[in-house]
Amino acid sequence: MKFFRHIGIILLLFGQTIQAQTEKQNKFMQHLEKIFTETDTTYIAPNKYNLTFMVEQSFWHERYRLGTRINEERQNISFAPTPTPKIGAYFGWRWIFLGMSFSIPELIGKGQNGKSKKEYVFNIYSSRVGADFYYRKTGSDFHINSYSGFNLPEDYVGQKFEGFQSKIVGLNAYWIFNNKKFSYPAAYSQSTNQRRSCGSFMAGFSYSHHSISFNHTKLPAEMIEQIQSSLKFNSLKYRDYNLSFGYGYNWVFAKNCLLNVSLMPAIAYKKAKMNGKPTDMENDWFEWINDINFDLVTRTGITWNNSKYYIGASLVLNTYDYRKSDFSMTNSFGSLRIYAGFNFWKRKEYRQEK
Repeated sequence: MKFFRHIGIILLLFGQTIQAQTEKQNKFMQHLEKIFTETDTTYIAPNKYNLTFMVEQSFWHERYRLGTRINEERQNISFAPTPTPKIGAYFGWRWIFLGMSFSIPELIGKGQNGKSKKEYVFNIYSSRVGADFYYRKTGSDFHINSYSGFNLPEDYVGQKFEGFQSKIVGLNAYWIFNNKKFSYPAAYSQSTNQRRSCGSFMAGFSYSHHSISFNHTKLPAEMIEQIQSSLKFNSLKYRDYNLSFGYGYNWVFAKNCLLNVSLMPAIAYKKAKMNGKPTDMENDWFEWINDINFDLVTRTGITWNNSKYYIGASLVLNTYDYRKSDFSMTNSFGSLRIYAGFNFWKRKEYRQEK
């Protein structure tokens, strides 16, 4: 009998220990959620729904500028693809968004081989922190946008150039300092409503991997004869690590209407390989200083959101700058998005509301 009594006491103590640990875990999760989602309801109306669905039409802008300077002689050439409208769909659960978009000409069967453009996006937005994971692939339907340093009798601006392609995969993460009164998600994920105008400083970290392929032999014959040797590369791959600091402002200009503008300058460190070989000078340990450059992320968005339904538009511009002693590249891409969606499956604590 004593044996069974001891076993019972042990099981009781074990159960109490498990219950205490579970309660501690629940309290920790509640405390963690409070840290990342707590807001001042005077300024921000909370998200009342678990799920959302959104469709959008987007337009891409891309531009790649290659440059070189040898013996004080500069030569630049820039390329831009043919603008292509895209259509996409996004599905979200509270803070998490997952979506993809496709070129409209491809969907209706008018796309051409080699011109496939793809974009996949995974977003996490909370009141304090957020992150964007993305993959972008350009087509090969570029044209010559501008050039200088060439002695050419003809104007080749606008001529097609199918020797350029780019892929980018990356992560953007940010931290909102005034998260109780300023809502980034209200402007870009429509999960909350900004009730009063307010701004906030923001800090961020970004990582991106860029893969550029370039075939100069597809340029016009007169350009090929004059192009500098440093621009005759086949591939350029570089990793970009940057730290950013900026400011964003939400202007509530009418009921349920919001306009956001944010600017995030960044200092970036880049490591590159051209034609499969590192671009660093092996014997100069100061060379790493030349790998420090500056990037810039600009966002603006306007939205109408009555908590159940929303429509809006956003513009995001990214600029990356890579420079060495005899070579430079500035690539900028941006997207204009026009969207509409709705929230559904109201959260338990708001189900009694009308």
